[in-house]
Amino acid sequence: MHIVRKVTDNLYWIGVNDHRLTLFENIHPIPEGVSYNSYVLLDKKTVMFDTVDWDSCRQMMENLEYVLDGRDLDVIVVNHWEPDHAASLQAVLSRYPNAEIISTEKGYIFMKQFGFEAEGHKLTTVKEGDTTCFGDHTVTYIEAPMVHWPEAMITLDLTNGALFSADAFGSFKALDGKMFSDEVNYDRDWIDSNRRYLANIVGKYGPHIRKLLNKALPVLDKIKFICPLHGLVWRSNIDYLLDKYTHWANYEPEVKGVMIVYASMYGNTEQAAQALAAQLSEKGVKDISVFDVSNTHVSYLISEVFRVSHVVLASCTYNLGIFPPMLDFLEDMKALNVQNRTFALIENGSWAIRSGDLMREFLDQQMKTITVLNERVTVASHAKEDQNVDFAALADSIIESMRS
Repeated sequence: MHIVRKVTDNLYWIGVNDHRLTLFENIHPIPEGVSYNSYVLLDKKTVMFDTVDWDSCRQMMENLEYVLDGRDLDVIVVNHWEPDHAASLQAVLSRYPNAEIISTEKGYIFMKQFGFEAEGHKLTTVKEGDTTCFGDHTVTYIEAPMVHWPEAMITLDLTNGALFSADAFGSFKALDGKMFSDEVNYDRDWIDSNRRYLANIVGKYGPHIRKLLNKALPVLDKIKFICPLHGLVWRSNIDYLLDKYTHWANYEPEVKGVMIVYASMYGNTEQAAQALAAQLSEKGVKDISVFDVSNTHVSYLISEVFRVSHVVLASCTYNLGIFPPMLDFLEDMKALNVQNRTFALIENGSWAIRSGDLMREFLDQQMKTITVLNERVTVASHAKEDQNVDFAALADSIIESMRS
């Protein structure tokens, strides 16, 4: 049985929703699933844009055969060779032995590395600015290296304005019948999934995203649909999405807000984090989030870092070092190129209280364009009543920094 949505005249979504996979890339939790988006254009030639993950191949093939309605498949454009999009290519090639493949030179290197057999199929190599005419529709290609693999490209249909954007503008979360961003309450139900995807999958490559956005500027007036390989298709309010991506690619916070992340063995550092949260709230800060680093997956933490302007790290000292899950969080922020954030510190320990100095050293030496407030709260085992003044002072320091 087919499950197909029409994007616009002669263009169809033939993708698949996956609720069976629990970890995307075997790292990131996806409790709301994920979609693999594939598209078919019906012109004088029939054109398929990317495939889906292997586990979802059967549904995609049923969708493809329904849309083709007895026609042969003439062309497969492969924008991105990562297995969650290209793994089903072999099945498509076997079913449609006359199909031509269009991709980049680097893309064909990955094709060979992954072991795809394309004997008998025409392989056409394209580069930036090349065009291909399929009948009434002409497409052009824009290279998008390191967004987020080196072979990636995006394809723009100059006739209907569909931008096949590969992993750019993608999102976690299954579509479940919906397809367009204007069919959902995006700010309520989707933006967190979009941000978490961007921050963790593509966020390290901010400069490359900026370069891609700059390449798109001359053709913005031609883009009517953004068709990513995961998540919603955009046909309206595209400027809103581009604005979010500009913030994320420049590592600029979306809001003036405070994220408190604590590492607590027996609840004492957690108490300190909650004490600071209460002080901030009493002093008028509206956007406060609190996370236990030990039981919150780091992908959610990274997403929140991309959202807010200020981050408080509250950690106990463990074996004379930083509590290991907190250290892992610091390493992940470094790996994903987090920048332009203001940090504040709370440290705890029972004999040698070192976590604060070590966290500051990491932030100063390992990360870029980071500000660390001088105000700090030190807790010896358990916060005392008279330390409320310390938490109030740290809250004041954070609020003053937010005003600048």
